[in-house]
Amino acid sequence: MNMNSIYVRRASKIIVGQAESAGRLPDGYVAAALRNIEALGFMLSPALLRAVRELPREKFEALHQQLIADLRVRVGAHVKYALMYPGFPEQVMLEDEAILYLNAIYHYMTLDVPEQNWPEREPSEDQVKLKVIDLGSRAEFCTLISQLMAAKGSISATDQDDIDAVIAAMDPEELEELLPPEIPFKENAAFIAGSLIKHDKAGLAVIGRYFKTATDVLRLAVAWSDGDVSLAAATRFRKFKRRERRLLLGLLEQCPAITGDMLRYKDRWIRLGEILHPAEYQARYMRCAEAFDILRNNKPFTTFNGKVELALQYKQVWEAMDLLMERPGEFARRLDHLLRSAEDEEYVVLAFGEVAEQVATPVLLQVKNHFARRREPQELRVFFPKGNVAKAFAIPDTLSAINETACQGIVDVCERALIERFSALPPLGKVYIDERLKNYHVPFSQRSASKALHTLVRGSRIPMGEGDTVRFFNWWKEGVVDGVPTGRVDIDLSAVMYDHNWQYVEHISYTNLRSSQYLAAHSGDIVSAPHGACEFIDLHIPSIVDYGGRYVVASLHSFTEQPYCNLPECFAGWMMRKKPGSGEIFEPKTVANKIDVTADTQIAIPVILDLVERTVIWTDLSLTKYPHYYNNVEGNQKGMVLIGKAMSSLRKPDLYDLFLLHAKARGQLAESGTHADTVFAVDRGVTPYQIEEIMAEYM
Repeated sequence: MNMNSIYVRRASKIIVGQAESAGRLPDGYVAAALRNIEALGFMLSPALLRAVRELPREKFEALHQQLIADLRVRVGAHVKYALMYPGFPEQVMLEDEAILYLNAIYHYMTLDVPEQNWPEREPSEDQVKLKVIDLGSRAEFCTLISQLMAAKGSISATDQDDIDAVIAAMDPEELEELLPPEIPFKENAAFIAGSLIKHDKAGLAVIGRYFKTATDVLRLAVAWSDGDVSLAAATRFRKFKRRERRLLLGLLEQCPAITGDMLRYKDRWIRLGEILHPAEYQARYMRCAEAFDILRNNKPFTTFNGKVELALQYKQVWEAMDLLMERPGEFARRLDHLLRSAEDEEYVVLAFGEVAEQVATPVLLQVKNHFARRREPQELRVFFPKGNVAKAFAIPDTLSAINETACQGIVDVCERALIERFSALPPLGKVYIDERLKNYHVPFSQRSASKALHTLVRGSRIPMGEGDTVRFFNWWKEGVVDGVPTGRVDIDLSAVMYDHNWQYVEHISYTNLRSSQYLAAHSGDIVSAPHGACEFIDLHIPSIVDYGGRYVVASLHSFTEQPYCNLPECFAGWMMRKKPGSGEIFEPKTVANKIDVTADTQIAIPVILDLVERTVIWTDLSLTKYPHYYNNVEGNQKGMVLIGKAMSSLRKPDLYDLFLLHAKARGQLAESGTHADTVFAVDRGVTPYQIEEIMAEYM
């Protein structure tokens, strides 16, 4: 494991070894290295620059080479960009329509790109704000990984890969200090325990404290089988060795009320039981044997959820509340239903107030936000289902009204419980909270988040940056994945423009390379990528807004219908330019963000632009292909509009509200960050990009 590769990607920091008495490196030598880093859009902090200048030449060269390689991957500069039209965008805008058509036909028939002569381009002279790489330490790196493990929400596949790499590289003694005493989110606990076992770094004594229910144990078996620990999809279990079977059964035996919990995933437990053979150990694990006997033979057993559903079905609200008070988390999730069903809503509020302190922080935050906005009119309700594929469902909002007093009562209950909980944490002193944090959502679930230059929470809005031109880009490659050839791969980059009411304005894609109404162009459709291929789109913001456009949905369509997870590599991103056609086609330093597209889907929507507010709405979503059309922008308009409406009006808990609760509980608000002890801001202190710290320390 190269620790710095993970560190620079996650925190823009690197660790520099101890300096040796070899003398300072020559100024020209260091300056050349800094220019290489600057060309990629980065710079070294003063502390890091001082540290690297004291290194021997060999160590400096090794550090520099690895850093350049890592930064190239971060911004997408590690590949070659060969366009259909090297004079993009001018060449596309000026070329005769017939020539564009003939070039496309030639490429589709031969898979060759027509030879194009176009003069060399000069690099852009636009001034860009460089991203700082700072000096880190091994202790800080370990804290970052420990916070990631202790996150109170799901983590992404990239997060899991980083944790697994650290577990594989560290000694068991080091891991004892790294592992948090508690892993609150059970999916994460299952993955981490599975990784520890896979690398032979821990046994029952170490991981046993993380497993409290039968479902926890099921997640471990799934993680051990490289399955989906969210349990959104079924897993084909591996064949466990005898000692592994005993470990799983031992964990299950120590859990309370296992039968009712196992019935939630009855079929999966039956399949797992066929591998665990609990009957062989029935004298040792009697409760396990009894539970499997009930599942296999369909013996009668009344579950907790069954009792609640029966009570609600027959309008027995009091009985349902009595049951739900035994499980406060479930009570919180059913609050809206109870309030809509009850004749006396105030009693539901009072009952929830008695158990709110036992509800997890992420749930309380979501309940508080839901009821604070419950009476606001909204067209759609948006859901993000569990699973490793980032999807969103939007349905019309048809919920019946709940009176204002009840809604405010629930908000007050949640706020009191959260402030009381946060007040037990260390004091923050004077606290400054950046108002811009209202545009950034709280990271409850990063399960399906893609790896990116800057990862954010879906629905967050970030400023577009300076410049009047947005340049989207994508790059992909065909080849062999897990021994299976991909065949020809055609990924299409598209941008669809809508007005403020989400009415279609126009689109730019391989079917429409340029606009006659405003400045927008596509670099040309490439349909095969044996050595990698790319497409670009330029959008001139002022001309689109003048024409009535407001929203732009950027999308990638796998025309040849391979899911992105089956490709050797695929990514997308965007750059900001001062004007159309300025600079080289791809300039790393102008890359605003780059996202790896790896989901098990054929349509990806990385971002939506709001050109009027000049913000980027972070979506990182997948869309299901419409079955009766080609997989392109024309065939999937309905779904894109629905997702666009949903994401542009999404109302989720924001970081400003979260940090304000902490300030009320354990600090005093400051008007500026100049003399504040704790700063929460977009660009300093605790920022929205420090997701692992927020999920571990503030939720």
